[in-house]
Parts: sequence; C-alpha cells; structure tokens
Amino acid sequence: MKTTTVIDITPSSNSTNGWINGFIGVFLFSGSMPATKVAVIEMDPLFVTASRAGIAGVLALICLLIFKEIKPTKAQLLPLGIVAIGGVIGFPLLSALALQYITSAHSLVYLGILPMCTAVFAVIRGGEKPKGIFWLFSILGSLLVIGFAVLQGGTSSPLGNILMIIAILLCGLSYAEGAKLSKSLGGWQVISWAVVLSLPISLPIMFITAPATPEFISIDAWIGVAYLGVFSMFVGFIFWYKGLAQGGIASVGQLQLLQPFFGLALAAYLLNEHVSSSMILVTLGVILCVAGSKKFG
Repeated sequence: MKTTTVIDITPSSNSTNGWINGFIGVFLFSGSMPATKVAVIEMDPLFVTASRAGIAGVLALICLLIFKEIKPTKAQLLPLGIVAIGGVIGFPLLSALALQYITSAHSLVYLGILPMCTAVFAVIRGGEKPKGIFWLFSILGSLLVIGFAVLQGGTSSPLGNILMIIAILLCGLSYAEGAKLSKSLGGWQVISWAVVLSLPISLPIMFITAPATPEFISIDAWIGVAYLGVFSMFVGFIFWYKGLAQGGIASVGQLQLLQPFFGLALAAYLLNEHVSSSMILVTLGVILCVAGSKKFG
C-alpha cells in the first residue's frame, strides 16, 4: 500500500511557499492567451481546446502510471468533474472562441477579474474567511479591470467580452474547487486526474476537428498548441494548485492580477499587438492591489 510522508512546516513558511508556487503557475499561465490567439487564427477553436486537454491528459496519464497513484475516491469524482468542466473544457473553449473576436491583449485584461472570482468561490466552496481590507484591495483591482473594459467597449466585440466573462466565472470555480481538493488528493494529482477523466471527450474531438491540411498550418500555430497542452494545461496547474492549497485560495489567487502584465508583454513581443498606455496603467494598478492583498490576506 502506498504511504505518504507528511512534512511539518510552520504556517509562515507554508504561506511563502504557496506564493512562490502560485507565482510560477501564473507566470506559465501568462502565455496562454497569446498562444491561443496564434493557434485559433489558423485552427478550429474546438481543435485547440481538445488538443490542449488531450496533450495534458496523455502526459498526466503517463505520470500517474509511473508513480502508481491511487485512484480518486467516489467523493472526489464530483469535485474533479467541476475542475474538468471549468478549467479543462469551459475556460479554454470559451476563451478560444472569444479570441476570434478580440485581441489577446484585450482578453488578458479580463483576467484581472479572475482573482476576485476565485476569492468568492474560495469563500463559498473552500470556507475561507479573508479580512475585510483584503476584499478592499481585491475589489479595487477588479474595478480597475472592469473600468478599463467599459472604456474599451466601443472598440471591442460584445460577444467576445461576454464569452470572456463566462470563461472567467468557470475558471474561478475550477480554481477554488481544485485547490480545495488538492489538500487531500495532492496538487499535481488533481489536474492530472481532471485531464485524464476528460480524455474520452478530448481525444475524439481532437481527431474529428483536426485540420484537413495540417501541412499548411504554420509552425507558430503548432508551437502555440504545444505550449497550451504542456504548460498552460498541465505544468502550470501543478504549481498553481499547490500554491493555492499552501497559501490560501483567496490570498494566493490575487497573484492572477499579475497575469495581464506578463501576458501583455508577450502579446506585444510575439504578436505585435498594440499595448496602450491605459493597459499599462491598469496593470500597474492591479500590481499594487496584489501587494496590498498579500499583506492583509
């Protein structure tokens, strides 16, 4: 029978490790929107979504078999299903569809709402109770993002905006549910089982929606899909769920406010997308909110 060694560490060191792991996860997630944008320009969004889940699922299955991990219990299947619906299928698909109507730079700003959404689900599903001043910084950061989106409304697609909002709600729920489950199942095991459980859906869709002439797809688009499958859908989640479980879902979740900052830089560098001064100011504002939420979280 497999045994697990429990290492006793102090709350402060546990919290610090949580922020470090969470930061690594956010940094890896930051390339998701630019990579998705590159891919959906030439590929079906369904194929991109199924491919990232399929690639991650195969990698996860290999890891689970190598380490001989115990299968989830019946009680853990429902939370895993929520993680799969929100993080493996819902957010990737809806964001890929949204990126057909808006730029990756614009979509990244919506990610600034994700920490607030995650914090709310952390209270509902995780039973966490952040301090009042934490909510002040969290709400302020979200308002900065929402205000920017409203000001940009005349130049962006309403459908793209709606798809991104729904995607964010599903993603926040999956983050909170996955972090809660990782305390009993393990961080990398949660995302591994979630993508493995999705394989019966992701693999058939991947083959059905595959490009009819793959030789005409650019290498950049294929690299985008590969990045999504390996880093956005698997490696990034390993660090992310571990960080949320160690440092607190609501608190560490505020690190997501940094994702637009990294993503905007990548969008400008890789896609030559225009990054306005207002985008930069909003991003700097949410960074200050992250600092405040960490101090009082």
